[in-house]
Amino acid sequence: MSWYDALEAGELTVRPSVEAAKRFGVSIDRMSVSASAGTPLAEVLAAVEKSTAEVIVLRYPARETTWFAALADGPRHALLADAVTGWALPVGKGRRPAPLAGFTAQLEPEVDDDLVDDLVADVFGDSGNHYCSNPMFDRALALAGRQEWARRRIDAAGAVVLRGPDRRVLALAAVDEQRSWTEIQLAGVVPAEQGRGRYGHLLAAIEDACTTRRLVVTAQAHQIGIQRVWSRYGFEPVHNLLTVHLVAAT
Repeated sequence: MSWYDALEAGELTVRPSVEAAKRFGVSIDRMSVSASAGTPLAEVLAAVEKSTAEVIVLRYPARETTWFAALADGPRHALLADAVTGWALPVGKGRRPAPLAGFTAQLEPEVDDDLVDDLVADVFGDSGNHYCSNPMFDRALALAGRQEWARRRIDAAGAVVLRGPDRRVLALAAVDEQRSWTEIQLAGVVPAEQGRGRYGHLLAAIEDACTTRRLVVTAQAHQIGIQRVWSRYGFEPVHNLLTVHLVAAT
């Protein structure tokens, strides 16, 4: 779910998830209610009733504490799939680490696909994503989908890459620049360099590459370690949302 869908969209959005449907072999609709939409529950329930997809992936603000019971009371089986926290930082306000001699970081147009696959597997392989909460979806296919998305995203827009003095890739990030914010869509440190403070240098490189006023990022609520890093760097939590899978009765 993009930052726009989570916080900025002015209405309930519904779209088919074409790539995920191909991967998993079931029809999937994505529905999202942004923090600014003010969408009433009745409108959400009507959209759910209208959908013919086998699975609806619905994301909505966590403040709507009564919605899950209403969704679970409907004709579809409701699964609480995950909780997501959104963080934001005014560009230029990050608590940057001291520069490292010989290290470079810049936006690069190409990154080796195998490196991207390995990084995604290392960062997300254990924690999974919302698909892993649903027994309809194979965990390995969910990870493969995340890897394919990362390759496409980086092929299209490049990545911010941190390199050591020997030019080896130490960390990379895929970002999406909009008019008023830049979203970190993927960021990670290669396994051999983890625990050595590289992530802070990657964040500093992302901040340097920004042409917008705000840097934003989201993570599953249980990913505490990375959120501690964001907090130390200066990010603040601004939004929480829930992901619910609504599965059609068979």
